Amino acid sequence: MSQRPITRAAEQQVSADSSSSDDKDRRAVQQVASSMSQRAISQTLTGTANLANLLPTGTLLALQLLVPVFTNNGSCDAATRPMTLFLLLLLALSCFLASFTDSVKAPNGQVCYGIATPKGLFLFDSSSATAAGADLTKYKLRFIDLVHALLSVLVFGAVALRDKNVVGCLYPMPAHETQEVLDIVPIGVGLLCSLLFVVFPTTRHGIGYPLSP
Repeated sequence: MSQRPITRAAEQQVSADSSSSDDKDRRAVQQVASSMSQRAISQTLTGTANLANLLPTGTLLALQLLVPVFTNNGSCDAATRPMTLFLLLLLALSCFLASFTDSVKAPNGQVCYGIATPKGLFLFDSSSATAAGADLTKYKLRFIDLVHALLSVLVFGAVALRDKNVVGCLYPMPAHETQEVLDIVPIGVGLLCSLLFVVFPTTRHGIGYPLSP
């Protein structure tokens, strides 16, 4: 009679040990999956951060310096939110226009900047047109310049929406679906634009970009 309680207790102990082992295995698998997911997200964010190299230097500097001031470190009110939107639109416009600028180097080493037109490169400093000594017609506006300009605006939007101050200002308490969009869409747009920049590289060296050799 005394063996049955012992047997039942042993079975219960074995069952508890098996359940505990299954829980440990499940937790280990979840931890590994979570670690891999976090590593993938980290690598993706690093790749997105490298998109900043596709934007004019001055625009990025203005974004990093002015956004914390305009957004009050992400805590916007009725006055600072419109000003932040205006700043972002202004910086996006600068990215768009900078895509149409180019530079030529004069024989004396002077770098002359201008904007591409259908007839050629229009230099900002008219007195440097003769000093440049280059055929400015080969720098004329092309369709690919418009593509690069639109891609630059999209890249700027992706970089801006990864800024915590911008997100905190425009979406202080986002819904779950909105937060998912803010986490996924900028990364997807940024990586797609990065791929298009690789497939269709630009040959211009305008304002805010590396100088032509």
